[in-house]
Amino acid sequence: MTSSTTQKERFYRSIKVLLFYVLSILIFATIAGITKTLMYPNHISILVSTFLTFVLVIIFTKWDKLRFQEVGITFERYSLPRFFSGFGIGFLMVLLQAVIVSNFAQVKFCLSANFSPVSIVSSLLLYFLIACREELVFRSYALRNLAYIMKPLIALIIITIIFILEHVIAGVSWKMSILGSGFGGVLFGLSALKTKGLALPLGLHFAWNFTQWLLGFKDKTGVWQEVVEKGNDQYAENVALIGFIVAMSISICGILIYYRRQTNNGSH
Repeated sequence: MTSSTTQKERFYRSIKVLLFYVLSILIFATIAGITKTLMYPNHISILVSTFLTFVLVIIFTKWDKLRFQEVGITFERYSLPRFFSGFGIGFLMVLLQAVIVSNFAQVKFCLSANFSPVSIVSSLLLYFLIACREELVFRSYALRNLAYIMKPLIALIIITIIFILEHVIAGVSWKMSILGSGFGGVLFGLSALKTKGLALPLGLHFAWNFTQWLLGFKDKTGVWQEVVEKGNDQYAENVALIGFIVAMSISICGILIYYRRQTNNGSH
């Protein structure tokens, strides 16, 4: 294959990745509009969007003559252990953030009077579906395809930037999108690249969002509520952000160190 052909191949496959992402957004927006008047609209729209996104991944994977294994959507013997490992790590990450906040800011976590078993199950399902959709959109075909035609680090940066922009468009502040979604995008993307699959990033993503909901970090909903001493809101927010960065940084370093050792040992 000549250099010019290689450049042409890179260009067309990059355009396909862009087309894939645009179509995934159109699916998400269209389904959200159709289901907004139904009972549990968020659950139904994310469920349908996730299924259609999965179909989209299959179509584009076949279009580029890739194997499903090459975009990380096959179930393998390592899948369940990696998913549950990711869930455990994500759970511990949020606990670390909560410990930092409660020790360095005037913050307490009190049981909410409004939660119910139904709300827990509902949120568990919702955050699992959200993680499924986002991992399919960002860390399957799109990330892995770019990683085949350019340096994986460049592919990771590009997908993380798109991940940040999607959260900005969804209404998240630039600060939280760059730091929150940025660190998350690096962790989830790195996990996908190192394991060549979605199980680990899916477990991490799901546990992070759900445990944050449990502890009241998401709009003060959940089983517990974050109670900040009056007048310390901004300080507590900054400490929480530091706790987030610490937890994410430790996990990113952990993934890099662990999978470097795995590679050196010649294991999976």
